[in-house]
Amino acid sequence: MSMIRRIVLVFALFVCALSQTHAAYILLPMDENNQGDHLKAYGITYWVLAQGVEGYWLLNYRGGSFAFPYTSVFERECKVRGVKFEVIADAQFAAIQNEILNPEVNMDVIKLEKAPKIAVYSPDKNEKGEMIQPWDDAVTLVLSYAEIPYDVIYDTEVLQGKLLEYDWLHLHHEDFTGQYGKFYASQSNQPWYRDHVRMMESLARENGFSKVSQLKLAVAKKISEYVAGGGFMFAMCSATDTYDIALAAEGVDICADMYDGDAADPNAQSKLDFSKTLAFQNFQLIRDPLTYEHSSIDHNLGRNVNPEQDYFTLFDFSAKWDPVPTMLTQNHTRTVKGFMGQSTAFLKNTIKSNVLTMGENKPANEARYIHGTYGFGFFTFYGGHDPEDYKHYVGDPPTDLALHPTSPGYRLILNNILFPAAKKKHQKT
Repeated sequence: MSMIRRIVLVFALFVCALSQTHAAYILLPMDENNQGDHLKAYGITYWVLAQGVEGYWLLNYRGGSFAFPYTSVFERECKVRGVKFEVIADAQFAAIQNEILNPEVNMDVIKLEKAPKIAVYSPDKNEKGEMIQPWDDAVTLVLSYAEIPYDVIYDTEVLQGKLLEYDWLHLHHEDFTGQYGKFYASQSNQPWYRDHVRMMESLARENGFSKVSQLKLAVAKKISEYVAGGGFMFAMCSATDTYDIALAAEGVDICADMYDGDAADPNAQSKLDFSKTLAFQNFQLIRDPLTYEHSSIDHNLGRNVNPEQDYFTLFDFSAKWDPVPTMLTQNHTRTVKGFMGQSTAFLKNTIKSNVLTMGENKPANEARYIHGTYGFGFFTFYGGHDPEDYKHYVGDPPTDLALHPTSPGYRLILNNILFPAAKKKHQKT
């Protein structure tokens, strides 16, 4: 063999060996000790999907890790965003998949196909560019922190059918009953409250309604149509229970005169139709218009839970048989610190039997995190206002998520955001 041929052969063997050891995948570990910024890891995964590259969600593997094909561009983006990653060879990734797919272990591999288009239902700002309401929203905070893009839409856009353009909808802190959050007793003299009432009354008239409660009911029904058609709706705080209250009270006046100019129907409770709701049933309305509470769904009035002991536990589901709740509960801990809101938690006796509880405070007999199907779509309700601010008061500054990059409570929100990216065959309950 000539020297030249020998050199060519050695070089070819070197290239072959190099190709076999060359990194083929990036793994984003999501366990407690090996990821410094869990929240931005979701943003990296979303960004990769937005580039047209498929990824993998490794359910129950190291805290619900993510993986996607290696490129130097993806590696650089992980470094720029401060997300810890591991570069692994193709053979290593195949071995991880084989480990996960073993029928004896509670893990699964879910393919993520595309970045979902996200809408946030929120009043956002008024015509002067000023914030309408003096509070923030956990979902928009974490979307911004994770660098996941979203559009803001509100009542007019919903009624115009714009929801069909989106895969995922978040309902910002909202009162679908037309009672302005029942802030009348504490906030009715504040400029923000008066401005909000004026804006909502004007918006109702612009859309052909004489009352804000009628506008909100129409919007709630349009959102139900969106979910039934295959959409995914996620709500927190007061948007959870007031949504179902509005649906149950269709055709019934439950608003006192300070909210809509005339008295509420004294027989409103007996006229509620629970067949129209998504998640809740058999609840009692809080009729006092000056009480900062809407119904018995929310376990807030009389709640006796020590803040230092306020935790809820995530259920363990079978990754291979129940992939949807498994995706929605991925975390690096099964115990999550509780947090309050206008709607803090859901009393179990008000939850419909076909709705799945995914997180509960069992001693308090309350559910914190629930999920269900409606038609061809899905909804998730998450009690409380801000996972890293135990009592978030009106006017409090927004949470700085750079101080909470590994927040388990915020991870639950991001699970929901990535869920529509999962291969459709896994989206079943």
